[in-house]
Amino acid sequence: MHTDAPHQDRPLLGISLMLAFCMLAPFADALIKLLGQRFEVGQLVTLRFIFQAAILVPLCLFTGRSMRVRGRDLTLLFLRTLLHIAGIALVALSLMYLPIADAIAISYVMPFIMLLLGKYVLHEEVGLRRLAACVVGFGGTLLVVQPAFVDVGWPALLPLGVAFVFAGYMMLTRQIATTTDPIGAQAVAGGIAIVIMAPVMVFLDLPGLEWRAANGSSLWLIIAMGIAGTLAHVLLTWSLKYAPASTLAPMQYLEIPFATLIGWLIFSDLPGALATVGILITLGAGLYIVFRERASHRSP
Repeated sequence: MHTDAPHQDRPLLGISLMLAFCMLAPFADALIKLLGQRFEVGQLVTLRFIFQAAILVPLCLFTGRSMRVRGRDLTLLFLRTLLHIAGIALVALSLMYLPIADAIAISYVMPFIMLLLGKYVLHEEVGLRRLAACVVGFGGTLLVVQPAFVDVGWPALLPLGVAFVFAGYMMLTRQIATTTDPIGAQAVAGGIAIVIMAPVMVFLDLPGLEWRAANGSSLWLIIAMGIAGTLAHVLLTWSLKYAPASTLAPMQYLEIPFATLIGWLIFSDLPGALATVGILITLGAGLYIVFRERASHRSP
C-alpha cells in the first residue's frame, strides 16, 4: 500500500550495503581488465548495460517492483546514466594501463569530492571527525600510489576522471534513491544506456567502438562481468537509499584492500611496503566511520 510517510535514514544498513559493494566492485573491475585485452571499450560498456537491463527488467516484472520514474527523477536518472556510461568507459581505459589497486587508489580522491559536494550541494551534516577520517583515508591513498606511477604517463590521469564522474554519479543517486525503487531505477537506467549506446556503436566509426564476436571463455567472462557489475551498482544505489553520501564516502576506501587482494589473486600484482601502509591507513579510516556511526546510534 502506498504511503506518504517520510523516508527514514538507516545508516548502519547503508554502510553494510556499501561494504558489500566494496567487495564486489573490484571483482567486476578485474573482469573488465581481463576482457579489455580482447574487446574494445565501447563494446564492454554496451554489454555491461545490456546485461543490466536483461537481469533487472525481468526481475522487476516477476516481483512486481516499480519501474516508474517520472518528472525530475527521470531527468536525474538520465544524467546519472550518462555519468555511469562515462565512468565505466574511463575505468576500462585506466585498467588497460594500471594495476587494479593503483587505479582504484588514485581514483579515491572521489570520497573527498563527495564529502564536499554532500556538505555544500546537498547540505548534509558533515562533522569534524568524519571530515578528519576522510582526509586521513585520502592520505593513505597517496601512499598507495607507487613511485612507478610516474613512468605511466597520461593514463595515470584517467582514474582522476573516474573520481569526478562517480562523485557526480553518487550525488545524483542519493537524490533519486529515496524516492525510487533501487532495482527498478537500475532497470530503467539499463534501458536508457542501451538507447544511448546502440546508435553510437552502429553509426560512429571511431577507435574503441569496434564490435568483436565473443565465444568460449570470453562469453563466460562477459556474463560474469554483467552480473557482478549490475549487482554491485544495485548495492551502491541501495546503500544511498539509507545513508547520506557524506556518511558513505569514507567507507568506499575499503574498496582498495579488496582490489589489492583480487589484483594479487588474478594478476599477481602485489603492492610494496609503502602501498601496504597506505592500504592499512585507508582501511582504518573506513572502519572508524563504521564504529563512529554505531556509537552515535547507541547514544540517546
